[in-house]
Amino acid sequence: MKSKKALAMISLTLALAISGCGFKSSSEPNQQLGNSKDPIQTTGTGNSDDIIEVSTVSPSDPYLKFDEGEDFDKNSVYDAYEQDIGVKITNKWIADVSQFKERVKIAIASNDLPDFLLVNASQLKELTEADMIMDLTEIYDQHATEETKKFLTVDGGMQMKTAMFDGKMMGIPSSYNPFNYQFLFVRTDWLKELGLPEPKTMDDLIEIAEAFKAKNPGGTKQAYGISVSKNPFSTETGVTGLRAFLNGYHAYENTWMEDGNGGLMNSDIQPEMKQALAALQDMFKKGLIDPEFAVKDSEKAAELIYDGSIGMVFGASWTPAQLAKGAVKDGKVVQEWGVYPIPSVDASPTLNQIGLGVDEYYVISKKAKHPEGVIKLLNQYIVTQSHPTEEQKVYEYGKDRVEKGANYWLLNPLRVGRQIDNNGEILPKAIETKDASILETKDQKTRYERAMKYVDGSDINMWWEYLISGPNGAVSHNPKIQQNKQYLQNKFYGAPTPTMADRQEILTKKRDEIFIKIIMNQVSVDEFDTFVEEWKKLGGDEITKEVNEWYQSLQ
Repeated sequence: MKSKKALAMISLTLALAISGCGFKSSSEPNQQLGNSKDPIQTTGTGNSDDIIEVSTVSPSDPYLKFDEGEDFDKNSVYDAYEQDIGVKITNKWIADVSQFKERVKIAIASNDLPDFLLVNASQLKELTEADMIMDLTEIYDQHATEETKKFLTVDGGMQMKTAMFDGKMMGIPSSYNPFNYQFLFVRTDWLKELGLPEPKTMDDLIEIAEAFKAKNPGGTKQAYGISVSKNPFSTETGVTGLRAFLNGYHAYENTWMEDGNGGLMNSDIQPEMKQALAALQDMFKKGLIDPEFAVKDSEKAAELIYDGSIGMVFGASWTPAQLAKGAVKDGKVVQEWGVYPIPSVDASPTLNQIGLGVDEYYVISKKAKHPEGVIKLLNQYIVTQSHPTEEQKVYEYGKDRVEKGANYWLLNPLRVGRQIDNNGEILPKAIETKDASILETKDQKTRYERAMKYVDGSDINMWWEYLISGPNGAVSHNPKIQQNKQYLQNKFYGAPTPTMADRQEILTKKRDEIFIKIIMNQVSVDEFDTFVEEWKKLGGDEITKEVNEWYQSLQ
């Protein structure tokens, strides 16, 4: 659900959504947190005599807009941390978000780390083995508040376990809610116009796609059935991807699942994957998929949605924020969309593929003079999100404390998200009944206020929030999925195995290359069988062996 975690510059609408919808593109956790029923716990005095300094590194994100006269060196968020808890934040360097991960790699290779930074799971292991980062076990135990400790173990401690090496806590999980499901979004105005049923099965989906192409209700130059972009199997593709399509065929993207014999197997090489690829190839041959999808990123692919060439797309719950760019024009809703659970190819319900809710970690350099300062930042972030006061809005909105789509929350150098929420039970009911008294969290209150602006007609641009949080919105489907356990969570949560660290990137690249060729009908679907054999020889069998040795060690 990580970055763990982005689309090209979109509209202000999407920027707003990201600030409040928990959008997780490669590394971004959900910034909206906690239940405010716990007692407030402060973590510092802010007295100038107590000021300690910690350094980090930051990505220059295109969604972040500074207030006049401010920058990464001096801004109201950094000032707030220094004043409220006595921790002064400095940046060792700033890099464009597109280059940030490469700069982190260079910093690690040259052993030139700031006091703390965000790294992926492989880097966490690498830094641990190179003895470059601190064992946080005692520091965390001494300086983390009880609220912080509770917050990061709501899931039973699963995410924390992923940061443990030989019983030592080597990182702070950049946690987020793993129960972020994908859905099918369909132009309901077109369904009505063409007399088509709502999609409940994969056959329904294909029938709708064929009708949308043949009838071209958008009246565009060229119509297609479903929106797809390049890298469609990546976990980072929150919209215009195909992971949800695979799930509809009971196929899953690179996840470790039970093999029925007490062990684990990798989903990429299972027979269900071949069936899903065959269906996609057939759709491509029918012209239901843009023939240029393999060279288009998510935003470029979405242009066909905006102009009315495509009326169906898979995506995460925040997808309406992107759809709004085409759906809302000049203060009017010109495209009507509905959101549906992922259809199934047969009588068995679709299982929505989810991760562990963590794929990146905050680590502290062994050279850091004040590691306790990093834990104080963690404590304070959780307090400001779980128990927000009017003054603490500065951490999210900047010095004027007013939401304006500037994404000031990106300046918080250490962010963690709730591991589970009950938005699906609370928000649709509150919005339908206009009863704000049942709202429990900051996130719910923010979403409710947005949705009600659409309901009362004061801001039609908030249409996207209504489609996310309102009755029949995306999150309204979550309770049923949760209750019936219609999800498949990765069973492997250990550190990357030796062969995984060495060969996974190669295997993924090979997989994507073959799968794209199959979809585009450049090779026979039987090439999947060849891929399976190559996958095994290129390290897949050894990774499977290592994963199962880890799995058995848990028994």
